[in-house]
Amino acid sequence: MKIDVRHNPSFAVARAHLAAGETVRAESGAMMAHSAGISVEAKAEGGLIKGLKRSVLGGESLFVTRFTAGAEGGWVDVAAQLPGDVTGVEVDGGMNLARGAWLCSSEGVDLDTKWGGFKNLTGGEGGFLVRAEGRGQVVAACYGALDQVELAPGEQLVLDSGHLVAFDDGVSYTTRKVTRGLMQTLKSGEGLVFEFTGPGRLWTQSRNPGALVTWLTAKLPFSRG
Repeated sequence: MKIDVRHNPSFAVARAHLAAGETVRAESGAMMAHSAGISVEAKAEGGLIKGLKRSVLGGESLFVTRFTAGAEGGWVDVAAQLPGDVTGVEVDGGMNLARGAWLCSSEGVDLDTKWGGFKNLTGGEGGFLVRAEGRGQVVAACYGALDQVELAPGEQLVLDSGHLVAFDDGVSYTTRKVTRGLMQTLKSGEGLVFEFTGPGRLWTQSRNPGALVTWLTAKLPFSRG
């Protein structure tokens, strides 16, 4: 599978070029268009229980859509729900993605869910991560602009949990509140942060989806029955 990205960084679309018989698995609803001769199948990858874990805990859909090219090959365009960038990452072993960051991946990459640290007071950050294991390509989406950080051995970075997109297996991390005490947390407006330690790669997003939800909730009128 070969990935081309266009319309980045604000409204990126990833095109997965498929050889004959090749398959790409995508988040439900992510497909924008595909070429002729592509077969489409939706299923709960790994069975119902694993699909429910990925949906409820990992922030992804219960069903994964499989696109398989015919004898002539073909392509599939995928796009994220929020405006922002996407990136294709070669996985050889494993990587970890924030809730909602996984967009699609090639055959040979398995998805699961892992614990990523305690949630903050709003319940929208931290929590569970999507685990991608195997060998192949993963396309990750973000809200806003995407940054890739290369951490040297022992180098550390503190990142607000709402700005995390993904990180390599080689990167270790802990989670903590950014300030001590409830009042300091409320005054600063900050919640949970990750403390990452290299070596390895880390991807971040310039906007926080949780902050968008909070802002919209405050601005939109309550529905009236």
